[in-house]
Amino acid sequence: MTKKRNRKHGGKHVAAKAEIVGDIRAKARKIEASVYEKELARLHVELVKLQEWIKHEGLRVIVLFEGRDAAGKGGAIKRITQVMNPRICRVVALPRPTEREATCWYFQRYVNHFPAAGELVLFDRSWYNRAGVEHVMGFCNDFEYQDFLQACPEFERMLVRSGIMLVKYWFSVSDFVQEKRFQRRMEDLTRSWKLSPMDIESRARWVEYSMAKDVMFAHTDRPEAPWYVVNGDNKKRARLNVIKHLLSLIPYQDLTPTPPELKPRPTPGTYKRPPMEGQNFVEEVW
Repeated sequence: MTKKRNRKHGGKHVAAKAEIVGDIRAKARKIEASVYEKELARLHVELVKLQEWIKHEGLRVIVLFEGRDAAGKGGAIKRITQVMNPRICRVVALPRPTEREATCWYFQRYVNHFPAAGELVLFDRSWYNRAGVEHVMGFCNDFEYQDFLQACPEFERMLVRSGIMLVKYWFSVSDFVQEKRFQRRMEDLTRSWKLSPMDIESRARWVEYSMAKDVMFAHTDRPEAPWYVVNGDNKKRARLNVIKHLLSLIPYQDLTPTPPELKPRPTPGTYKRPPMEGQNFVEEVW
């Protein structure tokens, strides 16, 4: 049975919806578009201030985005990078390892993308592939899996000791909401590329992925590099929440540069431009 009702939350009208699937209750509170856009615009201004602070202070920041398939990681990353300078903030989304990379130290191909001073790097999936998809799908053996669980905390402690700020987000989504998003991707040609054979396989291994996540947290949720869980059942709320949380982790000051004064353009003088008829123009259909 589905119940819908409107109520006030934090001074703003939101709609509440609850779906029961078996013994699992998935809640997805909607947020008004105007409220979402207003809050996102405000947070974007703060992200610009943060990037200027990172550049000024020479900070090195790594943010990991992990979680269930279709939990909203990509959308959150896009909203963060939307207003940021790509020379300061960049996204790393690595494909499967090459034959050469498969023979290297496991963490090596990720280290190659680490930030220099004044940079923020967002990893869309990371070295935690080994504790998740590689383990569940049998892409690594048990020795490699157990070695990762022991080595990863030491690896991350080393990063923190070196001065890197490491932030780890796990995007959680209920099986009901994930299924709805999978179905939407199958029906939408602009989203169908997001639904890979691996995503299809993950549907049948929900419990195995849950177990892998629980073991991973037990080994790698440490004070120096804790996991932060993001409720991804509502994408818009998840985006606002993760941006706000990220901003709260890095104390920063407003160093936004003052816009330069635009002086009048100089006159062209005696220069005459060549005729435009010989140039190739894009057809103006609209």
